[in-house]
Formats: sequence, structure tokens, C-alpha cells
Amino acid sequence: MKKFLTLLLFLSLSAFNVQAAQPSAEQIAQIESYLNNLKTLEAEFVQTASNGSTAEGKIYIAKPNKIRMEYGAPVDVDIIGNGEFIVYNDKELDQVTHIDYDDIPATLILANDIKIDGHNLKVIDFYEDRGTLMIVVEYPQKKDINPITLIFNKEPFELKQWKVTDPQSVEVTVSLYAAQKDVDLDSKLFQFRKDKKNPLNYKKR
Repeated sequence: MKKFLTLLLFLSLSAFNVQAAQPSAEQIAQIESYLNNLKTLEAEFVQTASNGSTAEGKIYIAKPNKIRMEYGAPVDVDIIGNGEFIVYNDKELDQVTHIDYDDIPATLILANDIKIDGHNLKVIDFYEDRGTLMIVVEYPQKKDINPITLIFNKEPFELKQWKVTDPQSVEVTVSLYAAQKDVDLDSKLFQFRKDKKNPLNYKKR
């Protein structure tokens, strides 16, 4: 009996001492280089959530900090970031919400100065197999922002998916398809304007 309890205690303590896998310095450099050198991106996306909801649409990114996500029917939502603020435009409800960049973990992929150095971003989990590489990072200086998971294809090396958990503890996964990077994108994609006759029309001054 004593031996059993000793073994159980050892296993319990060992579980607390297990450290998450860590990427090599070369892998960190590869991820940073890809994200920091990406200029534009256009892709189809499929979004799934742990609550069972699904959506799809098109995404456009122009770095730094510009993004547009057009959700297809029946969702009828646009998310537009012009570099200063993000607009969530629910066209069905005719409702506009303004969101701060700092409140959204996924906006890290929009920056040009990403540093996974333990100070700006810290690796809390890592996994790789023959074809993919997964890294989970958190913001050590921003404890109120949830970690983000980034998944890359190895050949060619490119971002294929990210996962975040929203404030309601719903895990949201965005998968990219038919992605084209460093293509010319119209700057108007990242400008939000509603019909002038609509009382919710918003113009940043």
C-alpha cells in the first residue's frame, strides 16, 4: 500500500513538472520572418467554433494592421480594420460595433514587428509533425488577452489556421484556403462607410 501511495504521489508531482515542448531558435526565426515579411494576403476562410457555429467567407490582409473579413450568407457580417480601429458591421441587424486592436489576440498576425522572445510573445506550447507546425503564444504583458494558436504548413511554409478563445470561452478556429500572398489589394477594402442616409453612418475624424 505504501509503495502504491508513493508511486501515486510521484506521478502526481511529475505531472506538474512536465514542460511544454519548445520550438528551436531556427523555427522561431522562420515563424517571425514569415509573419513580419508578409505584405498582403487574400484567401477564402472557414470559421468553426466550439459552440457548433460555422461560417465562411473571404479575408484580406494588408500589413501593417489592415484586415477585412467578409462573411457569406447567412451570417451577413463584415469585419474591417483600417489600422486605427476595427469595425464589426452586422448588416442584418444594422448594427456597428467598434473594437480596439488590443482586445483581439489574432491581430498579432497583422503586425510587422512580431518578436517571440518571451517578453513580447511567449511560447506556451508547440507541436510539429512531417507536414505541419503548431505554436501557441501568449502576451506576458497582457494577461487579459487569451493565447493564440498558429498552425503553419511546412512545404511551402505558410499560415493555414489560427485558434483563439473569445471572452465567452468559445474556441474559434479560422482555416485559410486558396491563399495568395503579396498581391495588390485595393485600399478601399479597408475603409468602412455606410450609406449616408443611415443614422449609423460612421466616419473616423
